[in-house]
Amino acid sequence: MIHKHIKFYTQHIKQDIPAGIVVFLVALPLCLGIAMASGAPLFAGLIAGMIGGLVISWASGSQLSVSGPAAGLTVIVFNAIEQLGSYSGFLVAVVLAGILQIIMGYLRAGIIGAFFPSSVIKGMLAAIGIILIIKQIPHAVGYDVSFEGDESYMQETASSSFHELIDAFSSISQGATIIAAVALLIMILWEIPWMKRFTLVRLFPGALIAVIWGVAYDLLALEFFPEWAVRGKHLVKLPVTADLDQFMHLFELPDFTYLMNPQVYVIAATLAIIASLETLLSLEAVDKIDPLKRTAPTNRELKAQGVGNIISGMVGGLPITSVIVRSSANINAGGQTRIASFIHGLLLVLSVMYLTTLLNLIPLACLAAILLQTGYKLAKPKLFIDLYKQGWGQFLPFIVTIIAILITDLLQGIIIGIAVGLYFVIRAHYHASISLEEADNHFTLILHKDVSFLNKALLRRMLFQITENSTVTIDARKAQFIDYDIREIFQDFLTTAPDDNIIVEVIGLDN
Repeated sequence: MIHKHIKFYTQHIKQDIPAGIVVFLVALPLCLGIAMASGAPLFAGLIAGMIGGLVISWASGSQLSVSGPAAGLTVIVFNAIEQLGSYSGFLVAVVLAGILQIIMGYLRAGIIGAFFPSSVIKGMLAAIGIILIIKQIPHAVGYDVSFEGDESYMQETASSSFHELIDAFSSISQGATIIAAVALLIMILWEIPWMKRFTLVRLFPGALIAVIWGVAYDLLALEFFPEWAVRGKHLVKLPVTADLDQFMHLFELPDFTYLMNPQVYVIAATLAIIASLETLLSLEAVDKIDPLKRTAPTNRELKAQGVGNIISGMVGGLPITSVIVRSSANINAGGQTRIASFIHGLLLVLSVMYLTTLLNLIPLACLAAILLQTGYKLAKPKLFIDLYKQGWGQFLPFIVTIIAILITDLLQGIIIGIAVGLYFVIRAHYHASISLEEADNHFTLILHKDVSFLNKALLRRMLFQITENSTVTIDARKAQFIDYDIREIFQDFLTTAPDDNIIVEVIGLDN
């Protein structure tokens, strides 16, 4: 059995190593940006990324999901740290949230992920794609007012994101724009089937070549035409450590005296619920874009995230969720197994310990190009056309989810999308549960599958259509469940039918 597992992972190692490098390069600025947006130490974001890769990748049942600090939690984290007045106090809430997630996993709460309509999940993916494009264009053209050019898109940053997008075009940096444009061109060329004939193209993902291009260009520009180079905040910035001792000092322990503070428990419950919802949504989305169409066990995922959050909280990291942006980058880069996510975590550790000087040479513009391509793949025009062809029942929840996420935030938008999706489900169920047929003054009322109280109004309307001096057959043989309210309406009808000279035959409706 062990030999079989080893063989499975080794046969995909050629795809997983380059994919892991790409995910690492995408995750690196996101970990730092989310930490800054959360009002936490920068290293806290990297700790969460490390644990997401080193621990959760093996504890999870998903082969492609990548976990790390979540942009959707930044507002909650920022407010919680401010509320408690201590980051080490906040870490206690992260540990407690992890314990709650493990309990939720054992209580099989992961099943709620199966109730998200497909159109809403596709809408979430498309919205994240659009957000990525909006947030990354400023980085791509060298306009960096907000450090965290990532998937975060909270209500308070919605309008500022659009303003930044407009301002970005009036503050273009030639160097950054060239880096991003060529990086995008490289990645587009890398996906042309004709290019797959070349060994280099098959061995290395376009995103990795795009990063190498960005570093090479900037070093040459600095040497020969400095005005076209990119500097300062337009480059990756990692905390530099001289030795292992300095590295270990970057970690922080939770202050368990905060267990006496009731606010910690409220924050922990909030984190556990929101992080679990984001994880389940992300997992559902990853399963949809997995080329092999594998399905990850949701309850195991909740337990894995719980373990990850306990460890993250114990060593000073931010709360963790499964993250669709990094997971999408993993799939787009050709990742096949959990090895890719593990490698990304390992590289985060090694980068902080040994490679900070080298990694700080990477321009944010080429990382922005990777995310722009990921955003386009999530929000392709073809997706909109396909959903439109499937009818309003699919298209409207899809569009409403996108608009709602863009106007509000990720979670609120999804809730609105689910509400719209639920309306169409109820509407379809409402009409499909009962049908009335008429032929030569004979009415046949058929109950299909489940008939609930939601069908009361429809049933009454149909019974009113039955004319005097007619015969009626009520056929309930197909119904697996009939609500008491429906049975009561039938009883009333059977009582009053003789008054209108209506003869009623009942099949399959027990008293």
